[in-house]
Amino acid sequence: MPLVAASGVGPVGTVGVETAVDATAAFALENPLVAVSVAAVVLVVVVVIGLLVRWLRRSAGERFHRALAARDEVAVLMHPNPDPDAMACALAVQTLATAVDTEATMQYAGQIRHQENRAFETVLDLNFDRITDANDIAAEEVVAVDHNTPRGFPGAETVEPFAVVDHHPGNGSGDVFTDVRTDTGACATIFAEYYDALGWEPAGSDADDETTLPSDVATALVYGIQSDTNNLTAGCSAAEFDAAAYLYDGVDEDTLDRIANPEVDAEVLDVKARAIVDREVRNAFAFSNVGEVNNADAIPQAADELLRLEGVTAVVVAGEKDGTVHLSGRSRDDRVHMGKTLQAAVDDIPMADAGGHARMGGGQISLDHMEGLGPSTGVTMPELTDRLFSAMSGDI
Repeated sequence: MPLVAASGVGPVGTVGVETAVDATAAFALENPLVAVSVAAVVLVVVVVIGLLVRWLRRSAGERFHRALAARDEVAVLMHPNPDPDAMACALAVQTLATAVDTEATMQYAGQIRHQENRAFETVLDLNFDRITDANDIAAEEVVAVDHNTPRGFPGAETVEPFAVVDHHPGNGSGDVFTDVRTDTGACATIFAEYYDALGWEPAGSDADDETTLPSDVATALVYGIQSDTNNLTAGCSAAEFDAAAYLYDGVDEDTLDRIANPEVDAEVLDVKARAIVDREVRNAFAFSNVGEVNNADAIPQAADELLRLEGVTAVVVAGEKDGTVHLSGRSRDDRVHMGKTLQAAVDDIPMADAGGHARMGGGQISLDHMEGLGPSTGVTMPELTDRLFSAMSGDI
């Protein structure tokens, strides 16, 4: 039985509520302008909270879609010497931009030299624009894909992307939109998720519905995922399998096969052979200096090959091109985080740059700085070799 007020009139609190209502009504009658102002403020607060809730509930794909739609023109910037993951993401942005009447230009610095990368560009008939400095960027509004800090060309430090989509570690961000997922194996996975969240359905190349994901985009994204995860065997998460399943119906198998199995450049085979013959192995770790190369993309391919050796769990291959020593590392050893290993090995060499994921990493060192240009005394290749082995062993 509910408690009863001392007067015997109704439950406790009823009189208090009625009194409060009466007082509020009286105040409103006596101060109509104040009452209206308060009501307006309350209404604005409710509307703002509602909009905020709606914004927070939007998927990353919806927010990226809206960010693109709000711009007339964008430049889609890949990292220097783009790989299939970066190229697939650039194509995904361009396709989504076209759907919202935004002009998108796909751009990169450096070169596309790896035979699979060249096949990717050629077979899918992609129109990439090569830049040599920041002045070549096609639009003020820049979307950075598969990297979060513009680099590799003069003036790169002046470029401030409005959007960044990436899966690499780093501190870069977009002024308007940032989606960096370091636990994801490929950046292409993120874009597959965007399309799925937006309701696009993968279909054959003859589909023309504006919410149908074209076959070339689905095929590109699948290969981007495969290439960055060694065919879904290394460095991937459940998200990669979900993305591949979503994209499956739109994949053109013949196109995928042509990209994945191109003819191999003769120099790539030579560099692989030098890496194997000239390798130095300490415990379960290997290092090889392949010397001068014309094609820097042969170095990571040599690292992939060297890691296949029985008993070897982590490798680094070095090669020289145009006054720069390029490092490429691979690991299938849980004790060796390759990105951190390379960073530790070059840490005190001026202007050296290195990093990456647990399973793979890369770096560049200027020969001039290795020889002592700048504040350091320099480092010889034998000394660098010792540093790399120490880093793989966890000693530095």
